[in-house]
Amino acid sequence: MSDVGYSAPTQTQDAQMGDFFALLKPRVMSLVVFTALVGLLAAPVTVNPVVAFASILFVAVGAGASGALNMWWDADIDGVMRRTARRPIPSGRVEPGEALGLGLGLSFLSVMMLGLAANLLAAALLAFTIFFYAVVYSMWLKRATPQNIVIGGAAGAFPPVIGWAIATGGVSVEAWLMFALIFMWTPPHFWALALFMKSDYDDAGVPMLTVTHGRRTTRTHILVYTVLLAVLALATGFTAIGGPAYLATALVLNALFVKGAVDIWRRDEAQAEADGYVVEKKFFRLSLWYLFVHFSVILVEAAMRAFALGAW
Repeated sequence: MSDVGYSAPTQTQDAQMGDFFALLKPRVMSLVVFTALVGLLAAPVTVNPVVAFASILFVAVGAGASGALNMWWDADIDGVMRRTARRPIPSGRVEPGEALGLGLGLSFLSVMMLGLAANLLAAALLAFTIFFYAVVYSMWLKRATPQNIVIGGAAGAFPPVIGWAIATGGVSVEAWLMFALIFMWTPPHFWALALFMKSDYDDAGVPMLTVTHGRRTTRTHILVYTVLLAVLALATGFTAIGGPAYLATALVLNALFVKGAVDIWRRDEAQAEADGYVVEKKFFRLSLWYLFVHFSVILVEAAMRAFALGAW
């Protein structure tokens, strides 16, 4: 691990079960589980409920493994940043070696069990996702390039592809469309956060776009990626996983999202700092709902198709 601004806690507290659970990043895990489940249910194949439950459970375990490995590697910078300083390792409640062991153990368990419960392709995709997040993103991209969030976003975009592979044993255009939605959503979501948390990344030495190119450039990038995301989201409405309910929802939500990005782009730093980055925080909060709503409507469309065919 890098030693940027990090000093080990002087006093180690006894770890509780909640501390080890926190290592798994449960909020991130919940998004992984949801998007993987949508990928599974949106696939044109009916999956045995027991197989589906077990498979999604092992995907969740794999997501937790990624989180533990990320927290192990990033303990140095987590200790510097205000929003992460109370995480289990920098706060001294969990030893780094314990987090590493947990992450490696859960990685092996989740991949092996998903292969047994579903198929080898789904297991291979889960293994690659864990590797990409823990090694490619956490150990390399995050500290090496301002494109860390752009490229690293692929790790969070794989769950619906894994879900689709669980159901079908393969992947298709529809699975990659769901991947693309998450992939294109990730940069504006995190760059909006970086706009009002810039000092954290400065202090930790993380080359976030706000640090390397400034907030003005970041605002422009948010707008560009949001417009591209809106085009992709609306185009998805005309594909096999879309439909009238999805398209209507996407029109409203993406209009709001683009408007928010335009509002961010039009602001100068003096104005944003004076009002406490209220517009940026509003856009960030909307981004938290963006994926949930889109994937929920994809699930609704799948249910409507299955009902029409008598499959549900």
